[in-house]
Amino acid sequence: MAEEAKKTRGHWFREMKSELKKVVWPNKETVTKNTGTVLLCSLLIGACIWIFDFVAVSAVEMILKLFAA
Repeated sequence: MAEEAKKTRGHWFREMKSELKKVVWPNKETVTKNTGTVLLCSLLIGACIWIFDFVAVSAVEMILKLFAA
């Protein structure tokens, strides 16, 4: 049983190594460009969420003040 597990594990690592050789890794320029794109999109989405949150909180506060009087 232990020998069979070792063979299976060894086979899996050989296959993984073989598959990793087929991967086309990006160059530094592509990684930098993609990182910038992700950061920009994250900032834009964060700004949209912040604006929506501000408007929603302001609306709730206005409604509460309206009915509290």
